[in-house]
Amino acid sequence: MPHPEKPESPKTPKNPENLEALENPDGPEAPPAAETRAARIHHVEALIIGSGLSGIGAAIKLREAGVRDLVLVEKADDLGGTWRDNTYPGCACDVPSALYSYSFAPNPEWTRAFAGQPEIRSYLRNTATAYGITPLIRYGTEVTRAQWNPAAARWHVETTRGTYTTRFLISAAGPWHEPLLPDLPGLADFPGEVFHSSRWRHDVDLTGARVAVVGSGASAVQFVPAIQPRVGRLHLFQRTAQWVLPKPDHPVPNAERRLLRTVPGAQRALRAAEYAALEALGVGFRHPALLRAVQKVGSLHLRAAVKDPHLRRALTPDYTLGCKRLLLSNTYYPALTRPNVAVHATAVKAVEGGSVLGADGSRADVDAIILGTGFHILDMPIARRVFDADGTSLDDHWKGSPDAYLGTTVSGFPNAFVLLGPHLGTGHSSAYAVLEAQLAYVTGAIRHFRAAGWSSMDVRPEVQAAFDAELQQALPSTVYNAGGCSSYYLDDNGVNSFSWPWSTGRMRRRLARFDPEAYDTYDATGVVG
Repeated sequence: MPHPEKPESPKTPKNPENLEALENPDGPEAPPAAETRAARIHHVEALIIGSGLSGIGAAIKLREAGVRDLVLVEKADDLGGTWRDNTYPGCACDVPSALYSYSFAPNPEWTRAFAGQPEIRSYLRNTATAYGITPLIRYGTEVTRAQWNPAAARWHVETTRGTYTTRFLISAAGPWHEPLLPDLPGLADFPGEVFHSSRWRHDVDLTGARVAVVGSGASAVQFVPAIQPRVGRLHLFQRTAQWVLPKPDHPVPNAERRLLRTVPGAQRALRAAEYAALEALGVGFRHPALLRAVQKVGSLHLRAAVKDPHLRRALTPDYTLGCKRLLLSNTYYPALTRPNVAVHATAVKAVEGGSVLGADGSRADVDAIILGTGFHILDMPIARRVFDADGTSLDDHWKGSPDAYLGTTVSGFPNAFVLLGPHLGTGHSSAYAVLEAQLAYVTGAIRHFRAAGWSSMDVRPEVQAAFDAELQQALPSTVYNAGGCSSYYLDDNGVNSFSWPWSTGRMRRRLARFDPEAYDTYDATGVVG
């Protein structure tokens, strides 16, 4: 871990825009003590929404770029994002630990090749502390509305604990955050316990219970084997079969951890090797015919674990591997063969009293329902709370198909950045690789902004449209679009708004240099740049 630096308390600038309507809580006219905190307005140079891996990484890199006056607003009472929220049994990463971390904050102490949720959350906490980010987080502070003010050239951000104005707005709310709950007739009247996997009810004792699991995605593949031994009966409702590959997971020996801790360059070498292996796999995602060999591994994995031909047929996907998120598990298939498990290869039609009804006519009487139904990936809730100067939300701008230049900036929303935004998702690499590429672009933009004396920068609509056209021309030949499945990569309009159709190396190169010519810019006097 890096050596901690002395944390600095965020300082409030003394009304840099001389906005008479905005009060300065740190100045001589600070509100009286009896005034509620909610009535105060705080002025910062940068405001980051969220304190997960994106928000923490952004804060670290912004401070390195010279932005000292910043805050992270976090609606929860702790940092960690998706690794705070997802505490279901068996929760772990499906990217190798050495790669699922910041390149500038390597961790030689991972105890498994694929780290579990508690270790990843601890890593994020430790990194935030080491880099002095923790004091900058405002917990219990949820953004309710953020709107661009062109006269002040600042964002006006309303939260549950006061109002902020900020020069730069960075959304780090993340796509794997808000659970997607199915609209099932009768679900609200179910007499037993119902919860989403990302809001796991640890107070609910599943021992001996009859449990229905709705969904067979990444979360279910992990928690089904964890709960199967203790439930009385488990009914898995699988709308679509998943490709599940063997997981090369193992405990990391003490000797290996000592080597990573003491030998210079050892961690970089391990990270580079894992990155190269995943990038090699990524070639197949761009040329689906090459995935046949990998798909054969998946078929052999299924055949070795599931001897019953009827069950094996139900678990065999009818699309090309990689069309949906790639899943890894050594325990999922064996769990489904146990006597107390029933696989219903059907969607759920409704809930009727204490019974879950499948679309194929099957019926399961259960005591609890666990929803492994994913997240609002592309219809991100934060987009309904961010508004342009005219009061039109980002969600209304997108009209169901999220779009951003280089996955990072959106025309009509000056001085704002979206992290892990549209178009940057990959099916084979680490979110950290995507994030660090974006942060290089964001910090480059802010450095250029400050050096040029701009007051605002807004990506030109024709530049954003040209980038989107380039993407949509490249995507049809990838497995994401040509694999023959329906996935969360596709938005409400059937457009792939999620995937990056090239290598992450190309992503890094595209995002390495900020391109001022792509933006309409204004200086402090309002002159167009």
